[in-house]
Amino acid sequence: MDLKKLLLYILKSILKLYNYEIIQSHNLYDWQKTPEALAGYNPTILTNEAKEFLHLNNPRIKELKLRYTKLDKDVTSHLLWKDTHLGPDDIQYFRGDNPYVWQFRGPNMNILGYTLTTFYVKSIDNLDLLKLLEEDECFGNFTFSIDNKIISRDLLDSIIEIYFLEKYLNLSLLTDITILDIGAGYGRLAHRMVNALPNIKEYLCTDAIAISTFISEFYLKFRGIDNRAKVVPLDKIEVILNKKSVSIAINIHSFSECGLSAIDWWMSLLKKNTVKYLMIVPNSDNHGGELLLTVDGKDFSEVIEKYGYKLIAKEPKYRDEIVQKYAINPTYFHLFELQ
Repeated sequence: MDLKKLLLYILKSILKLYNYEIIQSHNLYDWQKTPEALAGYNPTILTNEAKEFLHLNNPRIKELKLRYTKLDKDVTSHLLWKDTHLGPDDIQYFRGDNPYVWQFRGPNMNILGYTLTTFYVKSIDNLDLLKLLEEDECFGNFTFSIDNKIISRDLLDSIIEIYFLEKYLNLSLLTDITILDIGAGYGRLAHRMVNALPNIKEYLCTDAIAISTFISEFYLKFRGIDNRAKVVPLDKIEVILNKKSVSIAINIHSFSECGLSAIDWWMSLLKKNTVKYLMIVPNSDNHGGELLLTVDGKDFSEVIEKYGYKLIAKEPKYRDEIVQKYAINPTYFHLFELQ
């Protein structure tokens, strides 16, 4: 064995100890050679209104933060979302690759994963949501043109989540329904739901993060849907739920990022207001989302069940085994019913 081969053999052996391997560059795809994850957001042009409104010194943010400090600390304390979790650019480019939606981080977050996901969505799209719902690059969003359709993770995830509820609750056939989105972020799913389903009477967005409340207020108004999709500040949620008849509550990732005491508070509120259905999508970091775990590894399924909610449906985000393995951000969907 010559010296070059010997050194390569030694290097490979050392790397394998740390779960790394050497692969020749001609065996890699272009996106593997220059990962797109280097970009934090797509630097799209902002309107003057957005530039003037979306900044950390906006009085509305300060007002909401002050109001939220007066709430129960068990409800407003979080495992991940601290004041430094979002940077200044994330306020204006909140649809970029950031804590709201990872677009290039996580399992299969590459162009092949997006392509597979797009064709999977086309295969289940009985309501023609890909045609109905449009996508753009507003506020830093990364988009791809696949099969002559502009798509993003925002769009694909939202459609898949809608179809889960369609499968088990016949969502599109229900009448005058009100939906509560707990941890609604910037209002991603609200935007898609009300545009896709005219039978939704109201879609209520709430979040324990003051900046998220601030951004979603702006975003839903920007999309022109704030007449049906409404933001409820956390300190008003109990009063509002007492006046509304909420049929379905949705929690996408946020319970995974909460302490058990905060989840307990929410479940008590849902039970008190007899919210019949609860959809939960946990983070996929632990056990692929199959278990209901917080990011620090605590099982919160017992908290859900303690308030009379029984699991009636649980399935992979993608119903095909191969797609679940290779499509973007695979996890599990859980649906509970109040007994």
